Amino acid sequence: MITSLKIQNFKAFRSQSFDLSRLNLLAGLNGSGKSSLLQSLLVLRQSSDQGLLHQGRAALNGNLVRLGRFKDALFESADEREISIELGFDSGTSYAGTLGGWESEDRTGSIKAGGTAEGEMALFHAGFRFLSAERIGPRTQYGVPDNEALSSGVGIQGEWTPFFLARHGDRPAPNPGSYHPNARSSELKHQIEAWMNEISPGLQLHCERADVMDVVQLSYSFVARRDTSSRYRPTNVGFGVSYALPMVTSLVAAEPGDLLLLESPEAHLHPRGQAKLGELLSRTANSGVQIIVESHSDHVMNGIRVAAHQDLLGAEHVRFYYFSWNADDQTGATRVESISMNQDGRIDHWPRGFFDELDHSLDILLTPKAK
Repeated sequence: MITSLKIQNFKAFRSQSFDLSRLNLLAGLNGSGKSSLLQSLLVLRQSSDQGLLHQGRAALNGNLVRLGRFKDALFESADEREISIELGFDSGTSYAGTLGGWESEDRTGSIKAGGTAEGEMALFHAGFRFLSAERIGPRTQYGVPDNEALSSGVGIQGEWTPFFLARHGDRPAPNPGSYHPNARSSELKHQIEAWMNEISPGLQLHCERADVMDVVQLSYSFVARRDTSSRYRPTNVGFGVSYALPMVTSLVAAEPGDLLLLESPEAHLHPRGQAKLGELLSRTANSGVQIIVESHSDHVMNGIRVAAHQDLLGAEHVRFYYFSWNADDQTGATRVESISMNQDGRIDHWPRGFFDELDHSLDILLTPKAK
C-alpha cells in the first residue's frame, strides 16, 4: 500500500506531500488540483505499460492520461525543469522518480528512478484499476477487448463491463469484506446486483455474448414482489444505472492488495445511491484494497462517515483532503488541507468550501427577507 506521496513541480503543485491510507477522498473546487494527484500516478503507470519506464523514459500521453507537452506538465512557476514524484510504502520501502524534458515541446520525457522495483509496487500490478469520470453511457451493445486473455478489468471508461460480467459473473466475488448482506449468493453477479439494487431497486443484470460478432448485449430487468419485468435495453433505463455499473463492478471485483483510482463515482446518481457508494467504498477499503477517489459529493463523504460510525471501517484508514487555490501564493500553487475524522464519523474542522454549500444556502433561506 502507498503510505506517502510527494509531488514537486507537477501541474498545480510546487511541492506537496500526502499521507495516504486505505481510503482517500479528494475534494475541492473544479480545477483545484485533485486530478493532478491522480495523474502523477497515472503517468508512471502508463510509462510502464508502454515499456518505457525501465528504459529511463516517461510517456506523457497514452491511454490513461494525456498531459500534452513537457511544459504543460511542469508547474508554471517552477525553479527547476524537473518533476519529482516520490512514493512510500507500508513495507518501509520507497520509490522516487525524477521526470525531465529535453525540450519544452517534448511529449515524452526522461526519468531517473530509484528505490523499490516496478514489480514490487501495486501501481504496476494487474490489480491496478483506473476508472475515469468520462465513462460511457447506455449502449445497445458493447464490444470486447482486443486481447481477452490480458483483459482483467472493466476498462478506463467502463467500456468492458458487460464483457467482464459475461466472463466472470458466475465466479465467487473475491473479497468477502465487500459482500452485500442481502445478496442472493457470493457470486460476483449477485453481489453486484445487490449493490446496484441500492441505486435502482429490483434491478437484475443480463449479459449475453454474441461470439460471431464480438459484442456483448447487456439488458436490465426489474423484480417487483414475485414478478419480473421484461428485459430492457440500457438506452431505455436511467443514465445513472449504466454510469454506476462499472464503478460498482470495480469495487466488488477488487481483491486485497489492489489499487483503485476512481473519478466522480457519484455521477448521475440520486443522493441515496451516492451514500451507498460511500458505504461500498468503505467496506472495500476495510478489506485491504487501497482506493484514491476524487469526488464532489457530500453524500459519498457522508456515506463514508456513517460507515465509520457503524464500525464498517476504522477512522484511521480514512483520509480526506480539500484542495483550493491559495490566494496568498502568487505562483498559483494549490493549497491542500488534511481533514481528520474520528471513529464516530465526526469531522475535526470544516474549511470554508469543503462540502458546506448546504449550510450557506440554509443561512440565506433562514435570514428574513428585507421589506
